[in-house]
Amino acid sequence: MTNREIKALISLLDDPEIAPQIQEKIQTLGETIIPFLEESWEETLDTQQQQRLEDLIHHLQFEGLKQRLRVWRDSGGENLLEGMWLLNSYQYPDADFQVLNRAIEQLRFEVWTLLQPEMHPADQVQTLNHVLFRAHKFAANTQNFHSPANSMLHRVLETRRGNPLTLCVIYLLVAQRLKLPVFGVNLPNLFVLTYRLEPPLEPFYINCYNRGLVLSRTDIEHYIGQLNLTPNEIFFQPCSHLDIVRRALRNLQFSFEKMQEPSKAAEVAQLLAILTDDAPTTDAASDEE
Repeated sequence: MTNREIKALISLLDDPEIAPQIQEKIQTLGETIIPFLEESWEETLDTQQQQRLEDLIHHLQFEGLKQRLRVWRDSGGENLLEGMWLLNSYQYPDADFQVLNRAIEQLRFEVWTLLQPEMHPADQVQTLNHVLFRAHKFAANTQNFHSPANSMLHRVLETRRGNPLTLCVIYLLVAQRLKLPVFGVNLPNLFVLTYRLEPPLEPFYINCYNRGLVLSRTDIEHYIGQLNLTPNEIFFQPCSHLDIVRRALRNLQFSFEKMQEPSKAAEVAQLLAILTDDAPTTDAASDEE
């Protein structure tokens, strides 16, 4: 369709008799039509028409996001930053992937300048802790624990406040770029990281919600015992990036439920279904429980 034809089509939304058919036609055109809808929104003073246009824009963006999430899933879900960016784009469709990438790269560079060859793993972790939790002051968002912003990576990078999972994700992304053997671990109610040492040395764990506190396997066993749960090897082993994004979506869904935004919670549930249907899951827990 030409630009003129698209604008003419959008103008027909004013006619209540044919508006439903026009909306269906517009939805088939996909996200490419969004700039025209935004332009039309700016040109009208009719609040009902503006609402119709906003609903159409959101629908197109949401359908596009679902498709991109399927592509990410089918590719193996290996790129954690991309997966978290896709989640981010639910609430912030204009969020720039490269802005996130540059922010992580800057943190990586700052840690790299302080690392020394043959540095002990414990000292490597202390260096990461220094840059993230002292220099940049990343911390737990205890005042607004259930805020959806805690699950939005670009907001956490801006505000330096997040939930256990997003703080761990930033730490993990930086560690991975430094080629450190750090991985996510799905603990109930608390997401942590593990540093995998070569056998016979035991791995240790990192609690990013407590400024990078180092924990032993015994500490994790004690935590599981406090929750009155039966120990499960899942609580000690690395999880996949797909697991991490699934858990992030559970956190976001729970946040919207707590904020009494059921329509958004339902949409996030649709995104979660894309990553859970016909896929093995190891992460029934979330950080929000």
